[in-house]
Amino acid sequence: MRVALLSSIAWRTPPRQYGPWEQVASYLTEGLVEKGVDVTLFATTDSVTTAKLEGSSPAPYAEDRSIDPKVAECLHISHLMENASRFDLIHNHFDFLPLTYSKLIRTPMLTTIHGFSSPKILDVYRKYNGSCFYASISNADRSDELDYIATVYNGVEGKDFPFERSPQDYLLFFGRIHPEKGTLEAIQIARESGKVLLIAGLIQDDAYFEQKIKPCIDERSVFYIGNVGPSERKTLLGKALALLHPIQFDEPFGLSVAESMFCGTPVIAFNRGSMCELIVHGKTGFLVHTIDEAVQAVKKVTQLDRQECRQWAKAMFSKEKMVDNYMKVYEEILRR
Repeated sequence: MRVALLSSIAWRTPPRQYGPWEQVASYLTEGLVEKGVDVTLFATTDSVTTAKLEGSSPAPYAEDRSIDPKVAECLHISHLMENASRFDLIHNHFDFLPLTYSKLIRTPMLTTIHGFSSPKILDVYRKYNGSCFYASISNADRSDELDYIATVYNGVEGKDFPFERSPQDYLLFFGRIHPEKGTLEAIQIARESGKVLLIAGLIQDDAYFEQKIKPCIDERSVFYIGNVGPSERKTLLGKALALLHPIQFDEPFGLSVAESMFCGTPVIAFNRGSMCELIVHGKTGFLVHTIDEAVQAVKKVTQLDRQECRQWAKAMFSKEKMVDNYMKVYEEILRR
């Protein structure tokens, strides 16, 4: 089986720091190679992989401001599509734009929909609904207007997130610094719980950070660690008493939630989007609706079995399970 895996070029694959789509694409690529699949990864040419690597962009456009994102994306996608006949299947992790090439090639295309950035992009997905294959990353993130061949949860490489039995007494917010991710709400929860909060992640909304978050960073009870890389991430997640995930939107998946549970760290999340699929309430964390409920959950978090968090994550969100499930999807597509 010859598979072309199309990754985003906003960040390197795997990302040096932030880049959940690129991280999932990397885990899947490496897992497929381990299964003996002939994989070509289309990504930035500074990407790191055991698969064959092809690309037209020497660096991620989010890291090199001299690169025009639209130009780079067009060249990146067209490079794969002009070589589509070399492959049995294309697996698209690049959102909706590659779909516009799908009727110009004969190679079947599977698109993993990593959420809908805007209702407007549904127009593209609807147009190619009958000619392409779609996979969702959670049942919560499915559109009633589209047909799906499967739901495949994002997978995590377990060895990248070792189990930590003895946490420290701090709470962690890990993710984009943006209103929809609930950074300010995490600060409020930590303050009312009397706990230290560490904040780590990419500042995606500068005004929000400067006006709402920065004034709360006192270097005594609230700390901003920065946009950390893989080695710092596993330590921060593993040593945390709990991950706070008070999202203000219907999140399609939430990779940090799975990563946290892999480390044995329970998650306190607002019950929106896919959270009820990721977290077992009262076992691997708590699903709450308000800041007050979250504060009460913090008081009970030490009652949870961290080993159970790890076991649940391995059973549901391992790289190996993701790869196996996508292999089944590939085989079903190629049988048609």
